[in-house]
Amino acid sequence: MKDKLKTSVEWLRSKGVDYADCRLVRRETESLRVTDAHVDTMSRDLDVGVGMRVLSRGAWGFAATASLSAAELKRTANKALQIARASAMTTSEPVVMAEQEAFVGNYGTPFKKDPFKVAADQKIALLLEASEILKKSKKIKTAEASMDFYRTHKLFVSSEGAQIEQDIIESGAGYNAVAFDGKEAQRRSYPNSFGGDFATSGYEFIEGMELVENAERIREEAIALLKAAPCPDTKTTIIIAGPQMALQVHESCGHPIELDRVLGTEISLAGGSFLTIDKLNKLKYGSDIVNITADATTPGGLGTFGFDDEGVKAQRTPIVKNGRFVGYLTSRETAPVIGQRSNGAMRADGWNRLPIIRMTNINLEPGTWKLDNLIADTPRGIFFDLNKSWSIDDKRLNFQFGAECAWEIKKGKLGRMLKNPVYTGITPEFWNSCDAVCDDKHWHVWGIPNCGKGEPMQSAHVAHGTSPARFQNVKVGVSK
Repeated sequence: MKDKLKTSVEWLRSKGVDYADCRLVRRETESLRVTDAHVDTMSRDLDVGVGMRVLSRGAWGFAATASLSAAELKRTANKALQIARASAMTTSEPVVMAEQEAFVGNYGTPFKKDPFKVAADQKIALLLEASEILKKSKKIKTAEASMDFYRTHKLFVSSEGAQIEQDIIESGAGYNAVAFDGKEAQRRSYPNSFGGDFATSGYEFIEGMELVENAERIREEAIALLKAAPCPDTKTTIIIAGPQMALQVHESCGHPIELDRVLGTEISLAGGSFLTIDKLNKLKYGSDIVNITADATTPGGLGTFGFDDEGVKAQRTPIVKNGRFVGYLTSRETAPVIGQRSNGAMRADGWNRLPIIRMTNINLEPGTWKLDNLIADTPRGIFFDLNKSWSIDDKRLNFQFGAECAWEIKKGKLGRMLKNPVYTGITPEFWNSCDAVCDDKHWHVWGIPNCGKGEPMQSAHVAHGTSPARFQNVKVGVSK
């Protein structure tokens, strides 16, 4: 296949294109679902194809094929070329690409146990055991548990001489229990809501999640929420648990730093960004203790890889430094707008999609606090745990997040459980109210395998390293 892709690129070069690349993607997936201690789904899928980008006369063309014959690859290359030439007829400003070293290399996810070699019976048994514990109460209406695994092989060849092979393994699992008393329903999830937790890792990641060990606690918390007091409507200090902080970073920092979104070229699906270019190196995004990085080299992160889908090497980029906004996620096309080179954020959801700017691992760097000490240092407040709902405007400024549950903090101690809690804020005001972040002992990289962007929709695998953090004078209330 490498020779076939090189032949396609050489043919495009002979046609005088500005640039061309070919990307072979072979993705194998396995999904297992258990509902109420019964197996719902066991599936394996294989998807293989080649996508080709061509830059000709200053405009892009793209075409893809699931047929890997030499004749079909040539036909696809020609189709991409013709699309580029047609696009050039309507292009007012030619595409300018940042300079980039043509890497020749390989990358593979470090792992101990290949999840695709672990027997399906073993995986199902683990999900069933957790589900059975969750269902040991008539008040639990539904208990769902799942596992997902991905093995992706990529081969990238460009007209600049890049030749890159990557093999990426991803693993994830989780469950939730819904309690119902005839009047209302309440949900608790583990280890995170909306599918659990994911990492670029092998089956050893699943074995370390303690799924069975936490099932009883999750069941009892779901039941306790039915009789919990409503969250008060007030302004107060809040402490946000690590997994909820991951969504906070995702929505109020990760998406607004995508430079294509800032420039208006990826605005139709979910809006633009308040982090316009005039704010770079000027805006006080957060308090002095807020440090956020985009790091595609974070061990185990779901946004970790060797090279992006333009052949740019994975790297660590400061986004917010001591509260100051200092960086974007960029591509080879957008980086020159701010006088920089790409920091490797271009990824596509499969072979038949164009790469677009996507989050890597957008991490809130750890602070210095122990969680127990942070709670003890809080005379009055609310502790929020696990996301239940989210809403944010099309500039990523005004937001409202709901959590599965919360606990009241009184005189430095966790008190009664609160149900249906929400908190609201305006992004820069909110982050400037941050006065404490927990240390690396509490820091975890939370994998999110379903970040949507683009038309047609592309689902990216991203992650956020976070630890619990405290914010002052935040508006809280009850979701309706």
